[in-house]
Amino acid sequence: MIRAVLFDMDGILCDSEAFYMEGTLAWMRRYGYQGTLQEICTIVGTTMEETYRILRDLLGGVLTEAEIAAENDRYFREECPLNYAEIMFADVPQMLAKLKDAGYLLACCSSSPRHTVDKALQEMGIRKYFDCVLAAEDILRNKPFPDVYLKAAERLGVQPQECVVYEDSRPGTEAGKRAGMFVIARRDERFGQDVSEADMITDNIREMTEAVIRGTV
Repeated sequence: MIRAVLFDMDGILCDSEAFYMEGTLAWMRRYGYQGTLQEICTIVGTTMEETYRILRDLLGGVLTEAEIAAENDRYFREECPLNYAEIMFADVPQMLAKLKDAGYLLACCSSSPRHTVDKALQEMGIRKYFDCVLAAEDILRNKPFPDVYLKAAERLGVQPQECVVYEDSRPGTEAGKRAGMFVIARRDERFGQDVSEADMITDNIREMTEAVIRGTV
């Protein structure tokens, strides 16, 4: 019996992946990057440390990882700030409310830093729906390790087999499966993420919610 739904954030609650990929491509071009957007999309689902390492390699080492972190932060803070309310996926508040009304426990389990997660949930106006919110600082090992999902289950007081994970990336899907949970992936072919390991693939949060409430998971 499913008692809890555990959500990734970026690419699941909001279309931030596209925003970040296109912005990252823009500032990297200034430093001579001649590669493709698809190559940059390999950072989807990774930790910030892994992201900076990948971008360093794509830039051929012209910037250090620390310099990349600083430039990335400056660009998205000063030149192209993100408004999470504007990029929130359709039906997110309504479907979260529907799941809560149906009696499910909800958790947000993100690989992003705590300040980013808190800002995003606040701007989208959906923090109130989550019984538990976990960010990068809350765990020792990030996705694809199952730690964040196992910790969420523990905090919610449920067993792994009583949880559905809703993900969009390969590392996230793997993390949910390694946690022993039922994984529903969001179909999105823009970023080259292999989510075929998921137990179910849906197009949006409405389809996912209906599957959970119907008991077809």
